[in-house]
Amino acid sequence: MRRRLAVFCRAKYDDPTAEVVHIEVMPGHAGFSWGFTVESGDARDSWFIRLPPPNVRWQGTADVLRQVAALNALDGSDVPHCRVKWSGDDLEWFGSPYFVTNLLQGDVLRFGKGEWAGRLKEEERLQIGREAMRALVGIHRIDTDKVRYLGAPIPLKEDVTRWDAFLERAADTHRLAGAASVRGLLLEKCPRDAQIGLFHGDFQSANLFCSRPPAQPKLLAVIDWELTGIGAVLSDLGWVCTFSDRQAWTPGHSRGNFLDAERLETLYAEAWGKRVPDVAWYRALACYKFAIITGFNLSLHRRGKRIDPAWEETKLSMRPLIKRASELLESL
Repeated sequence: MRRRLAVFCRAKYDDPTAEVVHIEVMPGHAGFSWGFTVESGDARDSWFIRLPPPNVRWQGTADVLRQVAALNALDGSDVPHCRVKWSGDDLEWFGSPYFVTNLLQGDVLRFGKGEWAGRLKEEERLQIGREAMRALVGIHRIDTDKVRYLGAPIPLKEDVTRWDAFLERAADTHRLAGAASVRGLLLEKCPRDAQIGLFHGDFQSANLFCSRPPAQPKLLAVIDWELTGIGAVLSDLGWVCTFSDRQAWTPGHSRGNFLDAERLETLYAEAWGKRVPDVAWYRALACYKFAIITGFNLSLHRRGKRIDPAWEETKLSMRPLIKRASELLESL
Protein backbone atom coordinates (compact mmCIF):
# COMPACT_ATOMS: atom_id res chain seq x y z
CA MET A 1 0.00 0.00 0.00
CA ARG A 2 2.85 2.36 0.75
CA ARG A 3 4.26 1.72 -2.73
CA ARG A 4 0.92 2.29 -4.42
CA LEU A 5 0.32 5.46 -2.44
CA ALA A 6 3.75 6.79 -3.34
CA VAL A 7 3.05 6.39 -7.07
CA PHE A 8 -0.42 7.91 -6.62
CA CYS A 9 0.80 10.92 -4.64
CA ARG A 10 3.67 11.72 -7.00
CA ALA A 11 1.10 11.92 -9.80
CA LYS A 12 -1.46 13.93 -7.84
CA TYR A 13 1.12 16.32 -6.37
CA ASP A 14 2.87 16.55 -9.75
CA ASP A 15 6.08 15.97 -7.81
CA PRO A 16 8.32 12.97 -8.62
CA THR A 17 10.07 13.41 -5.28
CA ALA A 18 6.95 13.29 -3.08
CA GLU A 19 7.27 10.68 -0.32
CA VAL A 20 4.82 8.83 1.89
CA VAL A 21 6.56 9.21 5.24
CA HIS A 22 3.92 7.56 7.44
CA ILE A 23 1.09 5.08 6.94
CA GLU A 24 -1.22 3.30 9.40
CA VAL A 25 -4.28 1.10 9.15
CA MET A 26 -7.36 2.93 10.42
CA PRO A 27 -9.98 1.31 12.67
CA GLY A 28 -13.36 0.22 11.36
CA HIS A 29 -15.13 -2.75 9.83
CA ALA A 30 -16.93 -1.39 6.77
CA GLY A 31 -14.00 -1.03 4.39
CA PHE A 32 -10.25 -0.90 4.09
CA SER A 33 -8.78 2.44 5.10
CA TRP A 34 -5.43 3.96 5.91
CA GLY A 35 -4.11 7.22 7.25
CA PHE A 36 -0.95 8.48 5.60
CA THR A 37 1.32 11.50 5.53
CA VAL A 38 2.98 12.93 2.44
CA GLU A 39 5.99 15.22 2.22
CA SER A 40 6.33 17.25 -0.97
CA GLY A 41 8.78 20.13 -0.97
CA ASP A 42 7.99 22.18 2.13
CA ALA A 43 4.48 20.71 2.45
CA ARG A 44 3.58 17.95 4.88
CA ASP A 45 -0.03 16.77 4.51
CA SER A 46 -2.02 14.04 6.24
CA TRP A 47 -4.74 12.14 4.39
CA PHE A 48 -7.28 9.35 4.81
CA ILE A 49 -7.96 6.82 2.04
CA ARG A 50 -10.86 4.38 1.81
CA LEU A 51 -11.02 1.36 -0.51
CA PRO A 52 -13.70 -1.35 -0.74
CA PRO A 53 -12.95 -4.71 0.89
CA PRO A 54 -11.27 -7.22 -1.43
CA ASN A 55 -13.18 -9.89 -3.32
CA VAL A 56 -16.59 -8.20 -3.15
CA ARG A 57 -18.77 -6.55 -5.77
CA TRP A 58 -18.50 -2.78 -5.76
CA GLN A 59 -22.16 -2.36 -4.96
CA GLY A 60 -24.15 -1.14 -1.98
CA THR A 61 -21.94 -0.53 1.03
CA ALA A 62 -18.86 -1.63 -0.96
CA ASP A 63 -19.42 1.15 -3.50
CA VAL A 64 -17.18 3.77 -1.94
CA LEU A 65 -18.25 6.35 -4.52
CA ARG A 66 -21.65 6.50 -2.78
CA GLN A 67 -19.82 8.05 0.15
CA VAL A 68 -18.15 10.52 -2.20
CA ALA A 69 -21.56 11.59 -3.52
CA ALA A 70 -22.83 12.28 0.01
CA LEU A 71 -19.67 14.06 1.18
CA ASN A 72 -19.51 16.26 -1.91
CA ALA A 73 -23.17 17.20 -1.45
CA LEU A 74 -22.33 18.51 2.02
CA ASP A 75 -19.76 20.98 0.67
CA GLY A 76 -21.06 24.49 1.24
CA SER A 77 -23.35 23.37 4.07
CA ASP A 78 -22.88 23.82 7.82
CA VAL A 79 -22.54 20.05 8.34
CA PRO A 80 -19.06 19.23 9.69
CA HIS A 81 -17.58 16.62 7.35
CA CYS A 82 -14.36 15.50 5.69
CA ARG A 83 -13.62 17.06 2.30
CA VAL A 84 -12.92 14.74 -0.60
CA LYS A 85 -9.59 15.65 -2.20
CA TRP A 86 -9.32 12.86 -4.78
CA SER A 87 -11.65 10.05 -5.82
CA GLY A 88 -12.33 7.86 -8.81
CA ASP A 89 -13.06 4.51 -10.37
CA ASP A 90 -9.80 4.51 -12.32
CA LEU A 91 -8.20 1.21 -11.33
CA GLU A 92 -4.59 2.03 -12.19
CA TRP A 93 -3.72 3.17 -8.67
CA PHE A 94 -5.26 0.65 -6.27
CA GLY A 95 -7.10 -1.85 -8.46
CA SER A 96 -10.43 -0.57 -7.15
CA PRO A 97 -12.40 2.66 -6.72
CA TYR A 98 -11.15 4.92 -3.94
CA PHE A 99 -11.49 8.26 -2.24
CA VAL A 100 -9.10 10.41 -0.23
CA THR A 101 -10.06 13.05 2.34
CA ASN A 102 -8.27 15.23 4.84
CA LEU A 103 -7.18 13.37 7.99
CA LEU A 104 -8.66 14.90 11.14
CA GLN A 105 -7.02 15.08 14.54
CA GLY A 106 -9.30 13.95 17.35
CA ASP A 107 -11.42 10.90 18.12
CA VAL A 108 -14.94 9.56 17.91
CA LEU A 109 -17.05 9.73 21.05
CA ARG A 110 -16.04 6.75 23.17
CA PHE A 111 -18.02 5.98 26.33
CA GLY A 112 -16.54 2.66 27.38
CA LYS A 113 -14.91 2.10 30.74
CA GLY A 114 -12.12 4.65 31.22
CA GLU A 115 -12.75 6.26 27.80
CA TRP A 116 -12.38 10.02 27.35
CA ALA A 117 -15.99 10.85 26.42
CA GLY A 118 -17.23 9.27 29.62
CA ARG A 119 -15.44 12.01 31.52
CA LEU A 120 -17.14 14.89 29.69
CA LYS A 121 -19.16 17.27 31.81
CA GLU A 122 -22.92 17.31 31.31
CA GLU A 123 -22.81 20.73 29.62
CA GLU A 124 -20.10 19.48 27.24
CA ARG A 125 -22.21 16.47 26.26
CA LEU A 126 -25.19 18.72 25.77
CA GLN A 127 -23.22 21.05 23.51
CA ILE A 128 -21.91 18.19 21.37
CA GLY A 129 -25.43 16.79 21.27
CA ARG A 130 -26.74 20.12 20.04
CA GLU A 131 -24.02 20.28 17.38
CA ALA A 132 -24.78 16.70 16.34
CA MET A 133 -28.51 17.29 15.94
CA ARG A 134 -27.88 20.48 13.96
CA ALA A 135 -25.59 18.45 11.71
CA LEU A 136 -28.23 15.74 11.33
CA VAL A 137 -30.88 18.27 10.34
CA GLY A 138 -28.39 19.76 7.88
CA ILE A 139 -27.88 16.33 6.31
CA HIS A 140 -31.61 15.79 6.03
CA ARG A 141 -32.09 19.14 4.28
CA ILE A 142 -29.57 18.48 1.50
CA ASP A 143 -31.08 18.82 -1.97
CA THR A 144 -31.44 15.25 -3.19
CA ASP A 145 -30.71 16.40 -6.75
CA LYS A 146 -27.10 16.64 -5.55
CA VAL A 147 -26.99 12.93 -4.73
CA ARG A 148 -28.69 11.29 -7.70
CA TYR A 149 -25.85 8.75 -7.71
CA LEU A 150 -27.51 7.19 -4.64
CA GLY A 151 -30.52 6.13 -6.67
CA ALA A 152 -34.22 6.06 -5.91
CA PRO A 153 -35.61 6.49 -2.39
CA ILE A 154 -35.99 3.34 -0.30
CA PRO A 155 -39.74 2.82 0.40
CA LEU A 156 -40.36 2.91 4.14
CA LYS A 157 -42.15 -0.44 4.28
CA GLU A 158 -39.26 -1.99 2.37
CA ASP A 159 -36.99 -0.86 5.21
CA VAL A 160 -39.05 -3.22 7.36
CA THR A 161 -39.32 -6.22 5.04
CA ARG A 162 -35.76 -6.19 3.69
CA TRP A 163 -34.54 -7.60 7.01
CA ASP A 164 -36.52 -10.82 6.56
CA ALA A 165 -33.61 -12.59 4.86
CA PHE A 166 -31.20 -11.56 7.62
CA LEU A 167 -33.61 -12.80 10.27
CA GLU A 168 -33.68 -16.21 8.59
CA ARG A 169 -29.89 -16.44 8.81
CA ALA A 170 -29.52 -15.08 12.37
CA ALA A 171 -27.98 -17.04 15.23
CA ASP A 172 -29.74 -17.46 18.60
CA THR A 173 -33.17 -16.93 17.09
CA HIS A 174 -34.72 -17.69 20.50
CA ARG A 175 -33.49 -14.23 21.50
CA LEU A 176 -35.59 -12.79 18.66
CA ALA A 177 -38.88 -14.22 19.89
CA GLY A 178 -41.50 -11.59 19.20
CA ALA A 179 -39.76 -10.25 16.09
CA ALA A 180 -42.61 -11.41 13.85
CA SER A 181 -45.13 -9.51 15.98
CA VAL A 182 -42.97 -6.37 15.88
CA ARG A 183 -42.63 -6.69 12.12
CA GLY A 184 -46.40 -6.83 11.78
CA LEU A 185 -46.91 -3.76 13.96
CA LEU A 186 -44.24 -1.82 12.06
CA LEU A 187 -46.06 -2.47 8.80
CA GLU A 188 -49.49 -1.78 10.29
CA LYS A 189 -48.46 1.53 11.88
CA CYS A 190 -46.02 2.68 9.20
CA PRO A 191 -46.05 6.50 8.83
CA ARG A 192 -47.80 7.63 5.66
CA ASP A 193 -46.09 10.97 5.06
CA ALA A 194 -42.42 10.30 5.78
CA GLN A 195 -39.98 13.14 5.12
CA ILE A 196 -37.72 11.90 2.30
CA GLY A 197 -34.14 13.06 1.90
CA LEU A 198 -30.49 12.16 2.35
CA PHE A 199 -29.90 9.92 5.35
CA HIS A 200 -26.61 8.87 6.95
CA GLY A 201 -27.64 5.31 7.84
CA ASP A 202 -25.54 4.82 10.98
CA PHE A 203 -25.81 8.11 12.83
CA GLN A 204 -24.66 7.42 16.40
CA SER A 205 -21.97 8.56 18.82
CA ALA A 206 -19.28 6.22 17.40
CA ASN A 207 -19.53 8.13 14.10
CA LEU A 208 -19.24 11.60 15.61
CA PHE A 209 -15.60 12.66 15.30
CA CYS A 210 -14.68 15.33 17.84
CA SER A 211 -11.82 17.34 19.21
CA ARG A 212 -10.99 16.04 22.66
CA PRO A 213 -9.46 17.43 25.86
CA PRO A 214 -7.37 19.39 26.51
CA ALA A 215 -8.98 21.11 23.52
CA GLN A 216 -12.60 22.19 23.85
CA PRO A 217 -14.72 19.19 22.81
CA LYS A 218 -16.41 20.01 19.51
CA LEU A 219 -17.93 18.08 16.62
CA LEU A 220 -15.41 18.10 13.77
CA ALA A 221 -17.06 15.69 11.33
CA VAL A 222 -19.81 13.15 10.84
CA ILE A 223 -17.93 10.11 9.53
CA ASP A 224 -18.56 6.62 8.08
CA TRP A 225 -21.09 7.06 5.28
CA GLU A 226 -21.19 3.45 4.03
CA LEU A 227 -24.95 3.12 4.66
CA THR A 228 -26.01 6.46 3.22
CA GLY A 229 -28.99 6.64 0.89
CA ILE A 230 -32.23 8.39 0.04
CA GLY A 231 -35.26 7.60 2.14
CA ALA A 232 -37.09 8.45 5.35
CA VAL A 233 -34.72 10.79 7.15
CA LEU A 234 -36.18 10.22 10.61
CA SER A 235 -34.72 6.72 10.51
CA ASP A 236 -31.46 8.44 11.51
CA LEU A 237 -33.12 10.06 14.51
CA GLY A 238 -34.69 6.78 15.57
CA TRP A 239 -31.28 5.12 15.27
CA VAL A 240 -29.32 7.57 17.43
CA CYS A 241 -32.13 7.66 20.00
CA THR A 242 -32.12 3.86 20.23
CA PHE A 243 -28.40 3.78 20.89
CA SER A 244 -29.02 6.10 23.85
CA ASP A 245 -32.15 4.33 25.14
CA ARG A 246 -31.12 2.33 28.19
CA GLN A 247 -34.42 0.43 28.15
CA ALA A 248 -33.38 -1.11 24.82
CA TRP A 249 -30.25 -2.78 26.18
CA THR A 250 -29.22 -5.28 28.81
CA PRO A 251 -28.06 -3.34 31.91
CA GLY A 252 -24.43 -2.37 31.52
CA HIS A 253 -24.45 -2.91 27.75
CA SER A 254 -25.82 0.39 26.48
CA ARG A 255 -24.18 1.36 23.20
CA GLY A 256 -24.27 5.09 23.78
CA ASN A 257 -24.28 6.77 27.20
CA PHE A 258 -24.34 10.02 25.23
CA LEU A 259 -27.59 11.85 25.98
CA ASP A 260 -30.92 10.23 26.72
CA ALA A 261 -33.21 9.58 23.78
CA GLU A 262 -35.80 12.18 24.74
CA ARG A 263 -33.14 14.90 24.98
CA LEU A 264 -31.80 14.01 21.53
CA GLU A 265 -35.31 14.11 20.10
CA THR A 266 -35.84 17.56 21.64
CA LEU A 267 -32.55 18.88 20.27
CA TYR A 268 -33.41 17.59 16.80
CA ALA A 269 -36.81 19.30 16.92
CA GLU A 270 -35.16 22.55 18.01
CA ALA A 271 -32.72 22.37 15.11
CA TRP A 272 -35.51 21.49 12.66
CA GLY A 273 -37.67 24.32 13.95
CA LYS A 274 -40.76 22.30 14.82
CA ARG A 275 -41.92 19.09 16.46
CA VAL A 276 -41.16 15.98 14.40
CA PRO A 277 -43.79 13.21 14.14
CA ASP A 278 -43.69 9.44 14.55
CA VAL A 279 -40.34 9.29 16.34
CA ALA A 280 -41.48 6.35 18.48
CA TRP A 281 -42.13 4.33 15.30
CA TYR A 282 -38.64 5.08 13.96
CA ARG A 283 -37.12 4.15 17.32
CA ALA A 284 -38.99 0.85 17.20
CA LEU A 285 -37.72 0.24 13.67
CA ALA A 286 -34.15 0.86 14.85
CA CYS A 287 -34.57 -1.59 17.74
CA TYR A 288 -35.96 -4.23 15.38
CA LYS A 289 -33.21 -3.73 12.81
CA PHE A 290 -30.32 -3.78 15.27
CA ALA A 291 -31.61 -6.91 17.02
CA ILE A 292 -31.63 -8.71 13.66
CA ILE A 293 -28.27 -7.23 12.64
CA THR A 294 -26.81 -8.55 15.89
CA GLY A 295 -28.18 -12.04 15.25
CA PHE A 296 -26.87 -12.04 11.69
CA ASN A 297 -23.39 -10.79 12.63
CA LEU A 298 -23.31 -13.28 15.49
CA SER A 299 -23.92 -16.00 12.91
CA LEU A 300 -21.09 -14.70 10.70
CA HIS A 301 -18.77 -14.64 13.71
CA ARG A 302 -19.57 -18.18 14.80
CA ARG A 303 -19.20 -19.54 11.27
CA GLY A 304 -15.80 -17.86 10.91
CA LYS A 305 -16.99 -15.61 8.12
CA ARG A 306 -16.33 -12.37 9.99
CA ILE A 307 -14.65 -12.89 13.34
CA ASP A 308 -15.74 -10.34 15.94
CA PRO A 309 -16.19 -11.62 19.51
CA ALA A 310 -17.97 -8.39 20.50
CA TRP A 311 -21.20 -9.81 19.05
CA GLU A 312 -21.18 -12.51 21.75
CA GLU A 313 -21.66 -9.68 24.24
CA THR A 314 -24.08 -7.64 22.15
CA LYS A 315 -26.33 -10.69 21.73
CA LEU A 316 -27.46 -10.16 25.33
CA SER A 317 -29.43 -7.14 24.13
CA MET A 318 -31.31 -8.87 21.30
CA ARG A 319 -34.27 -9.73 23.51
CA PRO A 320 -34.44 -6.28 25.21
CA LEU A 321 -34.30 -4.58 21.79
CA ILE A 322 -37.29 -6.58 20.54
CA LYS A 323 -39.16 -5.92 23.79
CA ARG A 324 -38.47 -2.20 23.57
CA ALA A 325 -39.63 -2.10 19.95
CA SER A 326 -42.90 -3.72 21.00
CA GLU A 327 -43.38 -1.23 23.84
CA LEU A 328 -42.82 1.75 21.58
CA LEU A 329 -45.23 0.48 18.94
CA GLU A 330 -47.92 -0.30 21.50
CA SER A 331 -47.66 3.31 22.72
CA LEU A 332 -48.75 4.64 19.30
